[in-house]
Amino acid sequence: MTEAVAAPVVPAKGLRANALGMVSSTVIGMSSTAPAYSIAATLGFIVLAGTGFKAAAFVLLSFVPVLFVAFAFRELNAAEPDCGTNFTWATRAFGSRVGWMTGWVVLVEQLLVMSSQSALTGRYTLLLFGLDDLANHRAVTTAIGCVWLLALCWLCYRGIEVSARAQWILLGIELAVLVIFSVVALTRVYTGTAGPQASTPQWDWLWPSGVSVGTAVSAVLLAVFIYWGWESSLSVNEESADPRHAPGRAAILSTVLLVLNYLSVTVASLAFAGVGEHGVGLANEANAEDVLAGLGGAVFGTSGVGKVMGVLLTVSVLTSGAATSQATIMPAARTTLSMASHGALPKVFGRVHPKYQTPSVTTWAFGLVSLALYVLLALWSRNVLADSVDAVGLTIAIEFTVTALACVWVFRRTLWSSVRNFLLRGLLPFVGGVFFLAVLVLAAIAYAKPDAGEATVFGIGGVAVIGVVAILVGFPLMFAVQRVCRDFFVGRRLTRGTVARDGQAIES
Repeated sequence: MTEAVAAPVVPAKGLRANALGMVSSTVIGMSSTAPAYSIAATLGFIVLAGTGFKAAAFVLLSFVPVLFVAFAFRELNAAEPDCGTNFTWATRAFGSRVGWMTGWVVLVEQLLVMSSQSALTGRYTLLLFGLDDLANHRAVTTAIGCVWLLALCWLCYRGIEVSARAQWILLGIELAVLVIFSVVALTRVYTGTAGPQASTPQWDWLWPSGVSVGTAVSAVLLAVFIYWGWESSLSVNEESADPRHAPGRAAILSTVLLVLNYLSVTVASLAFAGVGEHGVGLANEANAEDVLAGLGGAVFGTSGVGKVMGVLLTVSVLTSGAATSQATIMPAARTTLSMASHGALPKVFGRVHPKYQTPSVTTWAFGLVSLALYVLLALWSRNVLADSVDAVGLTIAIEFTVTALACVWVFRRTLWSSVRNFLLRGLLPFVGGVFFLAVLVLAAIAYAKPDAGEATVFGIGGVAVIGVVAILVGFPLMFAVQRVCRDFFVGRRLTRGTVARDGQAIES
């Protein structure tokens, strides 16, 4: 049944239409999460929070609110498939200033992620070639990270098809290694060759019973952010063969595939390594920053094949960082392009390359700002760089909260027209939005503690300081932009040729 009064029309921005299928959009969404690195760098800390074998339960349960938010993204995209996504939808729901600040928050998180992934690619490039000493040399890793960043910007600049093909290769390597790791680890557990620390997987690992409230909160704060990135599939919606539907389906599919991937690696790691504090145990603080590196030799052995698989594990983390960087540049450039096309930024940021049909100015602008920020943070202090990575959690919580609640508000007049609308446009997005609002508050409190990060500023944790300051910088910047882009802020833009404000101009 159709409630549509008119088909939504998104003004053309010059991007290449019909360039991506749903599978390519799904690949971009999955790549953005850095599956290998995310689970490798997070699982140990979830166990150290006190969850033990219940770490698997928190990896699974944290997926639920993410899925609820993904429904909101899908419904909003069906109404208005604009590459500005969060910026466009928040503006539609809550006005120009909320929309502009939402766009700013998204750009901040993408800039901070680029710094962390550039550091990752720099370090793991050296580890891949056995240059362990140089991998700890800050200037060398920074230089290599910068080369990776510029190369990935060039790929994104050259065209969406080139970028998509690169994502296929990088993600394929990454997932193949993770599958092999999980299969080999579980095979050794069930054949009794894993060692005395191993445990046979149990169904109750997937239910968080017997875990204290404090432990549960800490585990959720860690686990929920490993899913961030899937929404990148929606940022390339205007280049999709089916802009209204394929990107939203790709977003949902990305989250489902991610939870399956994370669960398989988590259960395999828990079963093989156990949760002991020594050796390969996941509660061993020495292995917490990269549990896959600590487990690689134990799972695959030290023979010729084992050494090859150990190298492939390093390759998987490297490709994870590279794929995430590339899949972060694409949505960042398109968010900025959309803001310019709607009059929320100077027109120069709305330029699209006539041949490659990519955001030419915004791709390189984002890349160069990312490079400058990465060099500044890396050379200033390792502690500051580490805290800036954790600060991404605050911006993600804001992004998901605003987008989920925007869905409820945009579709408020159609929520009661069907059970489907009530659930997928109302109840589930609302629950997801409230969840991430709670996560935002809890994360801000946790990160503000002096011992929460690597640095402190006037007795406040560096993570909270970096996150809050980065967000607050957006306010004076917005007022400065407002003087140049007055039409947008007085409501004369973002209303023509787009979906009706009440959300009725869509298919139900």
